[in-house]
Amino acid sequence: MSIIALDAPGKELLLMGNEAIARGALEAGVKVCTAYPGTPSTDIIENLASVAKPMGLYVEWSINEKVALEVASAASFSGLRALCAMKQNGLNVASDYLLSLNLIGIEAGLLLVTCDDPSAHSSSTEQDSRPFAKLADLPLLEPSTSQEAKEMTKWAFALSEEMGIVCLMRGVTRTSHARGNVTLGPLPSPDGRKAWFDKTRQRNTHPVYQKHDQLHRNLIRLEEIFAASPFNQYIGPERPKALIITCGSGWLYSQEALELLGLEDAVGVLKIGTTWPLPTTMIIEKLEKTPKVLFVEEVDSFLEGNVKELAADFSGQIGPKTFFGKRSQHIPFFGEMNADRVIDALGKIFQVRYQARSPRYEAQAAEVAEKMLPSRALGFCPGCPHRASYWSIKNALQLDNRQGFATYDIGCYALGRGPAGYYLLKTGGAMGTGTGLASGFGKLASFGFDQPVVAMCGDSTFFHAAMPPLVNACYNKSNLVMVILDNSTTAMTGFQPHPGVGRNAMGEEVAPVDIEAVCRSFGAKVSVTDPFDLEGTKQKMLQALEDPVGAKVVIMRRQCQMLKGKEEKLPYQVRVNPEICIGDDCGCDRLCTRVFKCPGLMWDKKLAQARIDEVICVGCGVCADICPEKAIIKEEIR
Repeated sequence: MSIIALDAPGKELLLMGNEAIARGALEAGVKVCTAYPGTPSTDIIENLASVAKPMGLYVEWSINEKVALEVASAASFSGLRALCAMKQNGLNVASDYLLSLNLIGIEAGLLLVTCDDPSAHSSSTEQDSRPFAKLADLPLLEPSTSQEAKEMTKWAFALSEEMGIVCLMRGVTRTSHARGNVTLGPLPSPDGRKAWFDKTRQRNTHPVYQKHDQLHRNLIRLEEIFAASPFNQYIGPERPKALIITCGSGWLYSQEALELLGLEDAVGVLKIGTTWPLPTTMIIEKLEKTPKVLFVEEVDSFLEGNVKELAADFSGQIGPKTFFGKRSQHIPFFGEMNADRVIDALGKIFQVRYQARSPRYEAQAAEVAEKMLPSRALGFCPGCPHRASYWSIKNALQLDNRQGFATYDIGCYALGRGPAGYYLLKTGGAMGTGTGLASGFGKLASFGFDQPVVAMCGDSTFFHAAMPPLVNACYNKSNLVMVILDNSTTAMTGFQPHPGVGRNAMGEEVAPVDIEAVCRSFGAKVSVTDPFDLEGTKQKMLQALEDPVGAKVVIMRRQCQMLKGKEEKLPYQVRVNPEICIGDDCGCDRLCTRVFKCPGLMWDKKLAQARIDEVICVGCGVCADICPEKAIIKEEIR
């Protein structure tokens, strides 16, 4: 069993922040856990799913974040504690219901965890999810360490029940994925509680006026509770020359910066773990004792703006202050926080200089990096079926010759924005957006628009958000081609199952939903192809492009090679015949390595020929089909 379910109170473990959140939920007696996968939040539900059966939980990968929150809410209404997790983009999807749920209220504790991705390491946006708490008048917590993540999670359920509202908790990439020591608490004994929905009590938003008023009165009570919270902490002199106000990852970075600059006796640090509503009394007390304030937080100036509002309200009491942060440009408005950024800001405020490394060392390191580090463009894995799909779509659009282009959603296939997808993708951005945009383009013929439009969509995204725009296209007779790249998993976030797979989050076999049947039921014309059949796929695309009427769906189906490689042996041994490959002289302009760009293909500068990288080649054999000289040989492995 996973270590997060270890029944050993007092034992200390090294846990990731997301593991600590999962452990905190177990210690709080959570029963239902839901999510749609999205980095950096995915590990929370994966950890809980791994202990679902022995711990008596129900864990679900829902089809999108709004549904995940609704499923978790049903558990809460029925007297069971529930947790719902998502990344920052997901809260946009869930917000439609969240902004009703705040008025509806809850029964058993309900925790909504969002994990933001500063610097957008694995996201299409660098969005700050915290303003949703203020918008919805709901409490927001932000842990700074793994231990705090566990303790806050446990406390959040009790807080949610005390206030009768959902509680929000925000993590970021570094607090989610960094590891820290966590002391385990006791796990609750099974209570045999029966889920029960009290039908004598209506759960809806009405009367809206009175419930909205109650939410604002809740904020006053929450301020009182937060004023005594141990998650808000101050370290430093009684009357500091400057005060850092921080939260989340900024807590540790601020302490490190002060230590490196030797400013611990001059600058205090106020860490806010309850970032909405703010603990007013505590903040005003600290502001009274310092002339300067620096805000350290990721991503937007949420804390900075809210503290400045308080400072304006209490200006007569605290006197004039000088504020530094994102607005003063002492802290960047974008990107992850780190100790260097805090050092830079403090250096400007206190006119001190700090050089972590000598200029000579940095110059030498840059020189070595430029010479020795290989250039790596974003691309698909070796043997990825998406590469073959894009190859056939590219060729079909070229033969069609009407300046066709593609739209896209979020998923690993979005890497097709660059050379990996031959620059076919021109606009997109959100889940389901590709098909929605194509539905719009497909209705512009009466205005002279005659370019074919291909909407690229993943199989998991199809269930998440692409079915409504496809219905829209079918119903309104929009002329588009939707390509569903069905690799039988949610690949980008770590191979979570979706309704088309036939397996749920807890590993149980379930009846898969037939994507072809769903599309046909909407009225779309559907064809299915194996993307490794390059000629057959190209012909199906051409047929779809040439059909001027209605929505056409081409399903390009082949299992993700990362999964297939674990289950099956390599299908082919692939090699380059040096007698046939004539390199730059063959006239193909290095089609294999310059254009097709599978990482399993290399260009040998010394021999001026293509070679197979046997370490990473997965033997799919597609490169043998694209070589015009037939110099790449694939031999079936028996």
